[in-house]
This record gives sequence, structure tokens and C-alpha cells, in this order.
Amino acid sequence: MSIRLRLVLSYIAMLLVPLVLLGLAVILISIATLGNLTSVFQVDLSQGNPIKRVVDEEAEIVAYMKAKSELEPDIFLDETFVKDLEARLHKINMGIIVRKDKEITYASPYLKQAEAEDTSKLPSFGTSSGHFQRNRGSMWITRQHDFLFSDKSKGSVFVFLDGSTFQKYLHQFHKSVIFAFVTILVVTNGVLTYFVSRSIIRPLKALKRAAEEIKEGNLDFEVVPKSDDEIGELSIAFEEMRRKLKQSVVMQLQYEENRKELISNISHDLKTPVTAIKGYVEGIMDGVTNSPEKLDRYVRTIYNKAADMDRLIDELFLFSKLDLGKVPFQFETVDIGGYVQDCAQELQFDMEKKGVHFELKELPKQPLIVTADREKLKRVLLNVIENAMKYSDESNCIIRLEVKEKDGNAVIQIEDNGQGISEEALPHIFDRFYRADPSRNTSTGGSGLGLAIAKQIMEEHGGRIGATSTLGKGTTVYMVLPLNKQGVGGMQDEPHLNH
Repeated sequence: MSIRLRLVLSYIAMLLVPLVLLGLAVILISIATLGNLTSVFQVDLSQGNPIKRVVDEEAEIVAYMKAKSELEPDIFLDETFVKDLEARLHKINMGIIVRKDKEITYASPYLKQAEAEDTSKLPSFGTSSGHFQRNRGSMWITRQHDFLFSDKSKGSVFVFLDGSTFQKYLHQFHKSVIFAFVTILVVTNGVLTYFVSRSIIRPLKALKRAAEEIKEGNLDFEVVPKSDDEIGELSIAFEEMRRKLKQSVVMQLQYEENRKELISNISHDLKTPVTAIKGYVEGIMDGVTNSPEKLDRYVRTIYNKAADMDRLIDELFLFSKLDLGKVPFQFETVDIGGYVQDCAQELQFDMEKKGVHFELKELPKQPLIVTADREKLKRVLLNVIENAMKYSDESNCIIRLEVKEKDGNAVIQIEDNGQGISEEALPHIFDRFYRADPSRNTSTGGSGLGLAIAKQIMEEHGGRIGATSTLGKGTTVYMVLPLNKQGVGGMQDEPHLNH
């Protein structure tokens, strides 16, 4: 549930729940108050509506008084009769006042308990219609019946209700309702606010702890989202940021380690030919070269060492640009079988001059179409073949080249009969500056970057390069390129792309 929806529902609940609870509280308070009021009346309230029973009892007494006033008006001057009426009214918490002209002939003793106002302020004769009269302090006049005595004097009978008792219960009811409303409002809002805020604050505190851990450098502190709302989405994004940051730090440390190793290897590989050149130059300066033949040999050696340094610098520059992704690639659709055949024809003459037996196996019958940069791919083939020649017997060097299709890929295999590579060294031969010889002997003229460059170029093609080898029998290097969508056979035109 989203935070927005949660807040909306919480707001609605804060409005509806207090109202519902307040309604229930009012009903309960009313029932309790009504139960207390039953003690005020002395009529049978066990059945039916208690208020209706009281009203009916009053109406019956009033009807009786009206009938008596019409038949025997002077009976209201009889104290016994009036006290009997007062006794009946007293059961329903009411009293009676009898007035003749302006004189009060009878007033219920109940008036003192009700703290009534001055009876001289009673309504005038003929002002009542027989309905409820206005409130006079704690005395509520409910009935006023006017009639004429036998001597034609004006008579009035007032029935009143003791308001003090009702005011007391009304006051208690009012206070109870206000207290219930405030309590319900505080408790409801407090509970709802607590649960809603907890569902928001707890994950925020978890994110704060995670931020503090990351600030301290602990990138292994995992952020686990605990909800599916906006904060949960923030937690997922935070966790993704942590993983990316950790990967970046690990990669940065690896780059730093590689940089140190690169500097060390460059220093070693450059120092070796420089030392040799320095030694030969010192020999010439000291007059060691006392014959033209010896001088020529020294100069040629210096030249070869300088050429090795130049080649090393070129390869290092190329590898650095490949590593940074700044070498432009001119991709095009290529039939890899025909392309390898053309490259083999170019290389065969030079390889035979060096005494290498070169063999191109049968090519696939159907074209294998790949997307490749011709010049960069040729650099891969040359590097692999040159590496095979360096570590093979010069008198009996055999190199076989083969192209085939396997699992939707074009595979180029270069097989030699050289000394082979140990099982421990095989996984590292494509690492930069790696040589299986621990002494890093450069007598073969290798820079240690040829196969690393080949690996970078193959990866830029979306392919891969690997090797299998057996000590004393030779090594097979395979290069895998993904075939184009149409698979085997058929050519398609594609624009040249720059990488």
C-alpha cells in the first residue's frame, strides 16, 4: 500500500472512527443516565417506554383536574383534595400550585426542594393554552389550567416539574459526553498516528543506519526493503546504489592493482633492452669493437633491441587504447571462411621462408557470416600465429589453421606442435605481460601483450578467445565469433560502424 493511500485512509479513519465511537458512547451514557432518572419517578417503568409512561401519568392527572374544575371548581380550595393531587404528582417528580385571583391558596412543599422563583411571577390568567410553559429557574411549568370558581373569581392550577434533578443529570450527561469525545479523539488519533508513523519512520531509520554504514566504508551492509510502498522503492534503489558503489570500489581497487602491476611490468620490460643497449654502446665507446665485423654485430644488436622497445611501446599504446575503449572499429559483414583463406595465402609465403610448415584445413562448404573488423581480426590471427612460432621448434614447426561452425558460432582454430603450456599457466596466458617463464625471459622477443591484445579485440567483437594445451605436444588456440542472424549461408549488406 502506498504512503499516499495510507495517509488518506488514516485521515478518513481519524474522522469516522471517533464519530462512530462517540455515537456508541452517547448511547451508553444515555442508557446510564436514563437508568438513573428512573429513580426519580415512582410509577411502574418496568414495561414500555419510561418517558411515555411518565407523560401518560401526567396527562391522566391533568384530565382528572379539568373534569373536577368543570364539575366542582371549589374543590381546589379543599386542602385534602389538593394534597391528594400533589401526592399523585409527586410520584412523577411534579408538584401543584393553586391560585385564586392573585392569591396562592396552595403551593406544593416540593417548591422548596426545587428552589422555585417567587410564585407571584406565575403566568397571568388566560395566558396558557394548556401546553408547556416557559422555564422558571429550576421549576418547569408543564401545565396551566384556568377556570372560574363558583363565586366567579379567577382560578388557575399550575403543574410543574422539578428541574433541578434534570439539570443535575443533564450536567452530568454533558460532561460525560465531552469527556468521552475528548478521550476517543485523543486515543483514536494517537493510535492511528502511531501505527502510520511507525510504518514510515521504521524503514527510514533503517535507511539512515544503512547510510551511516556506507559513510563508514562498510559496503557489505545490505538494505532489505520491508514494504512495497514508496519507501520500499527507495530502499530498493538504495540497495542498488550500494551494490553499484561496491562494484565500483572493487573495480577501482582492481584497476589500481592492475596499474601497479602494469607499471612494474613496463619498467622491467623496458629496462632489459635499455640495459643491453647501454652495455653495447659502452663496449663501442671502450674500443671493444676492434674489427668491422664486431662493430657491425654490436650495431645490429643495438638496432634489434631498439626495435623491440619500439614494438613494445606500440603494443602497449594499442593495449591502453583498447582497454579505454578508444580504438575505432570498422565493422562489416564478413564470410569468415573466405576471409581466413585470404589471410592464410598472405601469410604462407613469409611462414615458409621461416621454415614453418603451414597447413590450411578444409573450409566450411557454406559461408559463415559474421560482423567483424577485418584489420583488427587480422591482428588477432598474426599475434596468435607469431606466438605459436616463438614457442615451437624452428626446425620442425607445424601450424594448422581451421574454420568451422559450432553451436551458432564461427570458430577459428590455430594448432601448433610446440612445447605446450602447463596446466597452471594456461588460464593466465591472455593476461597482459604474462609469461609462463618466471624469469620473464625476453629472448623470444615477446612483449607479453600479444595475446592480451587478441583477447581485447575478440571481446570488442562480442566473441571470445581461449586455448587448450598439452605439454610436449602443442597448443590449440580457438577464437569464437557469433554468426549473424541469418546463420549459415547468405550475405547481407550492413553499413560500416565505428566502435
